[in-house]
Parts: sequence; C-alpha cells; structure tokens
Amino acid sequence: MKYYSLNHNTPKVSFQEAVIQGLASDKGLYFPETITPLNSSFFDAIENLSNEEIAFEAIKQFVGDEIPEQTLKEIIAETLCFDFPVVEVEKGIYSLELFHGPTMAFKDVGARFMSRCLAYFNKDKAESKNTVLVATSGDTGGAVASGFLGVAGVEVVILYPSGKVSDIQEKQLTTLGQNIKALEVDGVFDDCQDMVKKAFLDETLKHKNLTSANSINIARWLPQMFYFFFAYKALKKQNKPLIFSCPSGNFGNICAGIIAKKLGLPIEHFVASTNVNDTVPRFLENGNYDPKPSKATISNAMDVGNPSNFIRIQEMYQNDLKAFEKDFSSYSYTDEETLEAMKQIYKANGYIAEPHGAVGYLGLKKELQKHDNAIGIFLETAHPIKFLDVVEPALGITLPIPTQIESVINEEKVSVKIATYEELKSFLG
Repeated sequence: MKYYSLNHNTPKVSFQEAVIQGLASDKGLYFPETITPLNSSFFDAIENLSNEEIAFEAIKQFVGDEIPEQTLKEIIAETLCFDFPVVEVEKGIYSLELFHGPTMAFKDVGARFMSRCLAYFNKDKAESKNTVLVATSGDTGGAVASGFLGVAGVEVVILYPSGKVSDIQEKQLTTLGQNIKALEVDGVFDDCQDMVKKAFLDETLKHKNLTSANSINIARWLPQMFYFFFAYKALKKQNKPLIFSCPSGNFGNICAGIIAKKLGLPIEHFVASTNVNDTVPRFLENGNYDPKPSKATISNAMDVGNPSNFIRIQEMYQNDLKAFEKDFSSYSYTDEETLEAMKQIYKANGYIAEPHGAVGYLGLKKELQKHDNAIGIFLETAHPIKFLDVVEPALGITLPIPTQIESVINEEKVSVKIATYEELKSFLG
C-alpha cells in the first residue's frame, strides 16, 4: 500500500514512511492510494468473528507486507485489550462505549496501535530516536502518554492549552514521567496544533525525527474504523439501517467511519455532531469552508475551529457536495442544549452521558427523524469521570472513581509553560 499527500506535491510513500513522517513535506495529510472493499462473505459471517479477527481483516490492506502478519495480529491483540459495549439507551438508540481502555477515552485504540507500529519500525534502530509531537484538546494527550509510555526509542512531547482541559485529563498527560513530556501552552487547541504542524516543516528540527500521534497520523487514525465494525456486529441481527452519530472535533472518528463504509460496512448515514465550533455544519449549509478560531465549551475535546481530517472526507467524496450530503449530515449544539440532553437522558433512562456523548445523542435524534425504521448509535468517546465538574452538578450525582483514574489523580503535575513557537523549538533542541 502506498500513501499520497492530499496536497499532491510529494512522492508517494510506504505505510512505514507515512507513520514515521506523520505529515507530508508539502504540509498535506497522507491518504491511502486505494481502498479495496472487503468480500461480502466477511460481513455475512461477522458475528462469528472476534474483535481481533475483524480488526485484522479491516486494516491489513493498509499495512500491507510492512509488518509481518503474525506481528500485526499481536499488535491488534494488545491494542484491543478491553471491551466496546453497545448499550441501549432508549428504544432504537444505542451508545457505543469507547471508554473502557486504560485512559478511558476512545483514543486508546489509535494510540496503542500506533505506538506498537512505531516500536516495530524502531526495533533495529537503537541509535536513533523518534520524537512524537502531539497537540491535545483533552483526551489525545492522556491516550498517547499511556500508549507510548516506556516505548523504546520514542520520546513524546504533548502540547495542551492551559486551563482548557479537565483536571483529570491534565493529570493523565502530566504525571507519567519517563519518556513523556507535557508543554502547557498559553492559548487554545488550534494554537497547539499550529505549533505542531510548524515544527514538522521546520528543517532545523529534522534531527529530531518528528512524527505526530494526532489523528493526522494514519496509524493513529485508521484503527478508529474498528469501532464501527464492532457496533455493526452487535446490532446486525436487528436487520435495520444504521445511523452513526460522532461527536466531532478534529473529525478523525467520523472520517474513519467513512473508510469503514468504503470497505463495504453497511452504514446508512453519518452525523457529525459538533458544539458551537460549527465550521462543518456551516459548510453544509452554504458550501463555503470557512474555519474560525475555536471557542471554549464544556465538550472541550471538540473545541476545534479548523478540523484537520475534514480534507480526508472531502477526498473520499471527490469534493462532490451532493454525494457527500447523501451520506453525511452535521449539526451544532450549545452548552445549554448539551446540559439539557444530559439531564434528559439520565432522567428518562438512568444513563450517564458526558458532554461529548450528549452532543452525539442530540445529532442522532435529529437525524433519525429523517429515516424510517433505522436505529441509531452515538459514540460515547470518554468516561463521564473525565468531566465530573460538568456531569456531577448537572445530574446531581457523585461518580465513583474508576481504578484507571485513581492511579493518576493524586500524582504531581509536571509541565513546562510556553507561549510561542520559538519556545517549543527551544524545548525540542
């Protein structure tokens, strides 16, 4: 499998090169040269397969022969070492819970997969190190820190916006030590992401062998398609059209879902549910892609004004807005609407949704009005405990602390404060 830059101004590269480079030298995101649909017999028998078997079939064409088959199976088994339950919240509406991993966020899958791919590629390169440089609006940092902790030959530097991630999220990315470093940026997520992109293109940092563990990296992004296969397996017997609603910030999850559809997974429709950072909903209204600076909300992991992965989605639809709209809708919700949805879900069904999941639920409810006889799945992307400052007062409850969180909550935060790209560059050396 070869990968090309979406800016179409650099040579095609292998899976390994795309993973290690993260971003192409012409600033473009990498995209697979081909997407070959899976055999229909795979979907006919999917309920008889394990999650590991499903994931292997889904991703093997994207890795090709660059990782031996048995090693790839081992990487997948280590990646998928937790459950992905599909929970009925109300009639015809299900929550796909993606928060049962080590840092209680969906990004555990991509971070674990990527870290193990990078470790394999580095196994014979004891003399050189990669530096994983990553911006986070919340959960990415913790997942990357956990996934890469102690990985030989890899240093991790995480940039996060000061005061704009939850306390638990901050602890998860600032307390592990070893090969994990946290930079606390005076700004918003988009500032962090801009610094990361600038560093990749800085010739004077070539010696650092920079790569990214944001969803711009194919090894972080592609495994996110697994969730959609698992949900289909769980709900296939109902024999109804499936609508997926993804809480959307950088648009990695929904983009991976569209890859799953291109592989043949029978998904009727996607909903990109956003908070007031509504670049994509506005685009669908007027056809004008007009990114604006991000605004802070209670669903902070979606506080993204210029979502990186949207260009990949446009590529899959050849920038044909009509074809895109057939498969895809996008709706925006305020913090007030989000809080009201959390209360309503809890009161009616006893289900505890955190702010991102609640936004996904709202978008799903709206879209289901257009589809007779369909059932809907919204992605619950993080455990409610990660947003206890919002969840507990909204629902009038006290959340028990899971063991994954107990292990970091009392640890001492260690971070370096920066405000400019020059300070980042100086830190990287």
